[in-house]
Amino acid sequence: MKKDDLKRYLTRNCQGRTKAVSSSRLRRIIPISENDLRKAVNRMRREGIPIASDQTGYYYAQTAGEVYSTIRNLKKMRSGLDAAITGLEQSLHSFAGDRG
Repeated sequence: MKKDDLKRYLTRNCQGRTKAVSSSRLRRIIPISENDLRKAVNRMRREGIPIASDQTGYYYAQTAGEVYSTIRNLKKMRSGLDAAITGLEQSLHSFAGDRG
């Protein structure tokens, strides 16, 4: 299973922020699509596995600070998505009567 391969690779080779690996490199090491990589990371995080990330890539967190940093980044992403949703909802008035 790709998720298990990913977890094994990160825990063995990417301990801490200084050993982060880019998603493109991960996809070469573990043949996995970008979408499946994101899904696997999301699943592991939901299971409580401390997979962290930053602009350099993914890594297995070694400190609470690394986890907190990832949480801050995810909250920024969520905020951006919420703003995009709000904008799209506001645009719906231009489609009066059209429910798709």
